[in-house]
Amino acid sequence: MTYLWHPFAQMGAVSSGEFVVDRGEDVWIWDAEGRRYFDATASLWYANVGHGRHEIREAVSRQMEKIEAYSIFGDFATAPALELAERLVRLAPVDDARVFLSSGGGDSIDTAFKLARRYWYEIGQPERTHVISREHGYHGSHGYGTSLAGIPANRHGSGPLIEDQSVVAYDSVEALEARLQEVGPERVAAFFVEPVIGAGGVYPPPEGYIEGVASACKRHGVLLVVDSVICAFGRLGNWFGPERWEVRPDMITFAKGVTSGYLPLGGLMVDGRVAEPFWGSTDAPPFRHGATYAGHAACCAAALANLDILENERLIPRGRELEGELLAALAALDDHPLSGGARGGVGLLAAVELDAGLLTSRPGAVSEAFALMRERGVLVRALPSSIAVSPPLTATPEHFALITEALAESLDVLAARARSAPAMSAG
Repeated sequence: MTYLWHPFAQMGAVSSGEFVVDRGEDVWIWDAEGRRYFDATASLWYANVGHGRHEIREAVSRQMEKIEAYSIFGDFATAPALELAERLVRLAPVDDARVFLSSGGGDSIDTAFKLARRYWYEIGQPERTHVISREHGYHGSHGYGTSLAGIPANRHGSGPLIEDQSVVAYDSVEALEARLQEVGPERVAAFFVEPVIGAGGVYPPPEGYIEGVASACKRHGVLLVVDSVICAFGRLGNWFGPERWEVRPDMITFAKGVTSGYLPLGGLMVDGRVAEPFWGSTDAPPFRHGATYAGHAACCAAALANLDILENERLIPRGRELEGELLAALAALDDHPLSGGARGGVGLLAAVELDAGLLTSRPGAVSEAFALMRERGVLVRALPSSIAVSPPLTATPEHFALITEALAESLDVLAARARSAPAMSAG
């Protein structure tokens, strides 16, 4: 029996049956028994440059030979943190940007939420505390991120969460406008939006949606916070995501692909206007917030090496170049009786919805499909009603064919199981 408590896991089932990952190379990983698998999810949406990159390992080693880490609180800094901040500013679609580093995506969301409210307080509009997010949205599992969640299961049983927050339809500019009017724009601090919803089901934005909500936020003076924790660093074919729609947000949260997961790091790109109350003079108030490991020197060194790989190997545009082929590979199964259709086409991430009737008769069908695909050497993400994929940017259409083949075979097995035992319950 394990003593490790796994996040988002039914530990009664996991405790005696863990899947132990032993090593990785590019798009492949091997388990402790030596079996090889195609990593069709880049682990948890993050291994953008693939596994086993010696350049990142060596950069981290060189940094650790100097100093592994040091706090960047107060006036302290390290060379990798300073270099990374400057480099990200040059890449981000944010005006006069500043960079607030964190330990990961959840930290970055909490930072953005608190900073949005604090900004309005500092400029004399303390009544602007309401924050709006979207159905299906996932913004991490910290306190503020859980409050923002558009996935009800992630809020269930947590008791009272952050007040003065609401959720609107994920695909409607009109729904955002209506909520702004209902709450009163003068009371709204920020709107949080994923360019492509990831963990909530892989929902690309409707045509004109990102531009529409950006326009609405600007018109009403509401801060636009783009959550690009999944979507940045090549996943959508550009550095941060919003560039695809020529939108310049007030803040962008990032993590995952900034190091391709080699070490934990995240951050927040902040518009100069939002930073100004804290930067404008020597007696400006501090933003009393931060993670112990923010700007961790070795993590920043990993990020810098990772950015080099993304640039030098021209991996950033691949998210857009390959998006159509990934979607086509999954859409080839749209005629399967257990497929509810493929979603994607905006970036290198996609999902296949399972048939609604199957999910009703077999509530555990997604988990079954996940396990069946793993038996066939392909690792995917099991979402509430769909199978999601987000392969490394180094993947090719030949790898996408492995996903299609494994999913087709798995759906066939599910169909046979459904015919023989149509009312099987979850688990």
